[in-house]
Amino acid sequence: MSIFLPGQKRQYNFLLKNYSEKPQSILVIGSASEQLAILLSEKFNAPVDLIVEDYESLMNSKLVLGGEDSITVRMMNFDATDFPNGQFDLVYAQASVSLTNRNKIVKEIKRILKPGGYFSVGETVTLRKDYPAFIRDLFDGSNLLPLFCEDTEKYYTERKFKVIAKADLTDTLGTFYMESSKHLREAERGLSDKEKSYYKKLVNRIGHESNAYLKLGGDKFIGFETLLLMKESD
Repeated sequence: MSIFLPGQKRQYNFLLKNYSEKPQSILVIGSASEQLAILLSEKFNAPVDLIVEDYESLMNSKLVLGGEDSITVRMMNFDATDFPNGQFDLVYAQASVSLTNRNKIVKEIKRILKPGGYFSVGETVTLRKDYPAFIRDLFDGSNLLPLFCEDTEKYYTERKFKVIAKADLTDTLGTFYMESSKHLREAERGLSDKEKSYYKKLVNRIGHESNAYLKLGGDKFIGFETLLLMKESD
């Protein structure tokens, strides 16, 4: 099962290695996360909510998920969901929170997590504090505001999360950009018109990012980390 996200299936495997709970309620955040929602639902035999931020992603997710009755997909702002306080045992976000409104998103995730609940997060990070203009333009174009790689643990502990485990998945990025760009273009041939509309946007974005990463030296500045966090009491 292919995961068209930075970190690929490694973040999911990292979660399984370090997480021994049996969640009854799971939230997955971010477009292109349908396969992850399926994996989590099947692994834990639990219902999964998937939220995306735009209408195109919503339509695509519904097409991809089809008859998956255990997964409910909705369109919501990540920093202002409709869920009540303490709704989820586990929140999973892979490459979907490293945004300019990150602080509000993380605050919202903390609100909807149960006390002692877990947050599996995959973060796009910078490998250096100083980076060239083309990297800044790449981040701006994708609405990204990555943390510096050495600051991720501090960021979350300051927000009352306990760091259970952490891993550097930067070595997945080269493969991700090469394989995803290739597979998505191949997949376009067999997609419906509605699916092509969604994947065209994804293909163009990945193509732009992969060119910066693989050909312009972006690999010296862009990384990816995953952390398993537990919500501490306020």
